Amino acid sequence: MPNNLYENLEGSAINFPERIAYLYGDQYATYKELNEMVNKLAEGLTAQGISKGDGVALLLGNTPEFLIAYYGILRIGAFVVPINPLFTQDEISYILENSQAKAVIAHGSVEEKLSKVKKQLNNLKLVVYTEAEKQDWTWKQLMETSTNESVSPSVDQEDLAVILYTSGTTGKPKGAMLTHRNLASNADSISKLLELDHSDRVVAVLPMFHVFCMTVCLNAPIACGAAIVIQPKFSPGDVVNTIRERKATVFAGVPTMYNFMNQLPNATSEDFISIRVCISGGASIPIELLHNFENKFKVSILEGYGLSETAPLVSINPLKGTRKPGSIGLNIPAVTSKVVDQFGEELPRGEVGELIVQGPNVMKGYLGMPEATSLAFKDGWFYTGDLATMDEEGYIYIVDRKKDMIIVGGYNIYPREVEEVLYQHPAVVEAAVVGIPNEEYGESVKAFVVIKDEQYTEADIIQFCKVRLVKYKIPSYVEFFKELPKNSTGKILRRELRELTEVK
Repeated sequence: MPNNLYENLEGSAINFPERIAYLYGDQYATYKELNEMVNKLAEGLTAQGISKGDGVALLLGNTPEFLIAYYGILRIGAFVVPINPLFTQDEISYILENSQAKAVIAHGSVEEKLSKVKKQLNNLKLVVYTEAEKQDWTWKQLMETSTNESVSPSVDQEDLAVILYTSGTTGKPKGAMLTHRNLASNADSISKLLELDHSDRVVAVLPMFHVFCMTVCLNAPIACGAAIVIQPKFSPGDVVNTIRERKATVFAGVPTMYNFMNQLPNATSEDFISIRVCISGGASIPIELLHNFENKFKVSILEGYGLSETAPLVSINPLKGTRKPGSIGLNIPAVTSKVVDQFGEELPRGEVGELIVQGPNVMKGYLGMPEATSLAFKDGWFYTGDLATMDEEGYIYIVDRKKDMIIVGGYNIYPREVEEVLYQHPAVVEAAVVGIPNEEYGESVKAFVVIKDEQYTEADIIQFCKVRLVKYKIPSYVEFFKELPKNSTGKILRRELRELTEVK
């Protein structure tokens, strides 16, 4: 394993100089060209006083500039702070202040928000826009700025590489500090488990500022000399066309993406003929959807599991060997996990408890939050907050988030088990379940669904559940939506649904 992530790019530039590193619309670059652009960016940042240990924030969508900036920042030993460009001014301001970022590289669309934020932050010294002409600094200027100084800082595995801000359910987001070792070890494991090599073409449509895309669709392919097929945003029809036209071999997505592609009436297995493997993560994929998608497109989906704090992959179903639908698979190499009770004692196989993790992928801690860090770590184990079971063969099954569990009259209900049933209904496209207050039983089950046939009523959905679920798990209420609220990766936000219920 390399000492730092940049060495992976440098190695591929040496071993595969003329192979395509990325494709973006009608643009492309070879590994030699990408490495040259990264070095230019590194020189430009150095000339502006950015050096090892400094933070540089990226407010960019899925573009070549993100890839170049990401590796250019790492090249000089600085750390990357990826931020969703759609965040509000307050959200951006908090992250820039908390991370003490000295520079920002941003898309022109966030200029108005950033110009206001910049006035409030003393730590922010440099703002560069990728698509703007009348600015102090533009991407073009930065790339043309050279320095006579050598840009060769010593960067080792334990140096900070990325700070990822996790969306907390309460309070401000926490900055998970990931080292070069965390991210490089995870990229190495993914490359081996998926058998990636320089002949692969990996679709990057997940947001690049999210760790799922960053590791599976950027760091892992770069380490192998594979081509990254950059998609600026997710549109089911566009993605299917890209897969077919670019002859993509690997696709990574969240369940919502698979759901939308599965709904396309004209898409067929011919569109996916070049795909050798699909990966699903970010949320549990309903078993019904998994089977329907695999049958329609004649591909295998490997469901995995990870968190921002674990860089992200913890486990995945094997490429060769037994795949177990509903399972997040087996631990990846060098990572250990176990299911424990409230006292941290390992539970017998098959029993539900909290999933805890150890390995080279686990973060250093939360930036400036010693209390939150000490709550997350106990005796060297990272506590995920996810409830899970493990079978006799070591396959892990996520039951639900600890905080999402619903308790009805003393009975524990995991939203996912009710959602699995709802997805079996022929008219249901999306479903999410939350607990709402009930004076008699403590909580009741409420379902939020999107349906493709409006003739179905609340009573129809409840009746469908009655023949498939024990009485206390049956939704008491069903509300129909045109679309369920989702985060930037397409993960359904139960938290927002709960808040909508509370408002009412």
